[in-house]
Amino acid sequence: MTDTPATAAPPPITSDQRQTALIVYILMLVPVVIPITHLVGLVMAYVNRDSAPDWLKSHYTNQIRTFWIAMLYLVVAGLSCFLLVGFLLVPAVCVWYIVRCAIGISRLMNNEPYPNPQSWIL
Repeated sequence: MTDTPATAAPPPITSDQRQTALIVYILMLVPVVIPITHLVGLVMAYVNRDSAPDWLKSHYTNQIRTFWIAMLYLVVAGLSCFLLVGFLLVPAVCVWYIVRCAIGISRLMNNEPYPNPQSWIL
C-alpha cells in the first residue's frame, strides 16, 4: 500500500492580487486619452508577474506582450504612413490594443486566466 500525496487546493486568490492586475489593465487603457501611464502599468506587470499565481501570470504576460506588440505595430504603421496605408493601420492597432485589454479585463473579473497570452493577434 503506497501513500500518494493528496494534491493541495491552490491558495485562494486575494483581492489585492486581482486588483493589481486590474489597475495595470486600466493604466494600459488610459493612454488612449492621456499618454505615458502605460509605462507605469508595464513596470507594475513586470514587477508582479513572478510572484503571482499561474492564472494571474497569464494576465501579466498578456499585458507585457500587448504593450510590446502594440509598440511594434505602431512603428510599422507609422512608417507605412508614407505609403498612406499607415493612416488605416494606426486606428486598427488602437482597436486591437483596446480589444485585447478588454478581453483581459473580462477574463480577470471572472477569475479566469488569459486564454493565449503568447498570441500576436488576440
